[in-house]
Amino acid sequence: MRKKLLLGNWKMNKLAIEAKDFAIASRPLVDKAVLNNIDLGVAPTYLSLAAVKENAAKDMIVAAQNIHFAASGAYTGEVSIPMLKEYGISWVIIGHSERRTYDNETSEKCNQKIAALLDNNMVPVYCVGETLREFEAGKTKEVVAEALRVGLKGFRGDKLQNLVIAYEPIWSIGTGKNASAEIAESVCEFIRSVLRELFGCVAEDLRILYGGSVKPENIRTYLSCPNIDGALVGGASLKIESYEALLNNII
Repeated sequence: MRKKLLLGNWKMNKLAIEAKDFAIASRPLVDKAVLNNIDLGVAPTYLSLAAVKENAAKDMIVAAQNIHFAASGAYTGEVSIPMLKEYGISWVIIGHSERRTYDNETSEKCNQKIAALLDNNMVPVYCVGETLREFEAGKTKEVVAEALRVGLKGFRGDKLQNLVIAYEPIWSIGTGKNASAEIAESVCEFIRSVLRELFGCVAEDLRILYGGSVKPENIRTYLSCPNIDGALVGGASLKIESYEALLNNII
């Protein structure tokens, strides 16, 4: 049985002192998550990674929001895998729709990053999803399948045990609009079918998250679906009270 996962994406929010306070306050939540066989984590900004890693419970997943595929080099403004590993960070969000939209993040670039992470035994959380125009044109599955085939091109199934996929309909992120549980489950089921086509039975073990205006009041509905193994949550993960409510509503 696939283990449930709650991962908060803080985006460009929280100063380091605020991140530290959250990490300290989250310690009993991590204990509760462990008791209920749930993985719990957050993805702070680069500047807050150390503060969270040093002050959170040891079982708290601390993820970066992006990474460069090269180990070093003339890449101004970038951060490498060895730099993350120095701080004990082993999870990274790849291909979030905001990076695809604002920073020209392509699935080809994501493929390079995922390859580098897997080579370093790290966990990529690979995001895929469609725009409102694509959704309304009935192209959701076409767009998602293309992102999977390009982003995961060239990998063997036996290398993918650390991979996590996050389905995030772009039209639902930060808008307050929710994909219904039926839509989310249908797409996540389709994602698993594509993974099965590409990698065989390993697809049954890979976790697929849903993200897009996930809140304490709707998270249970989403995670009750058979192919939704967790949630990638934005705004509702920023306050410890709503983060706790998210966890409580999974349990």
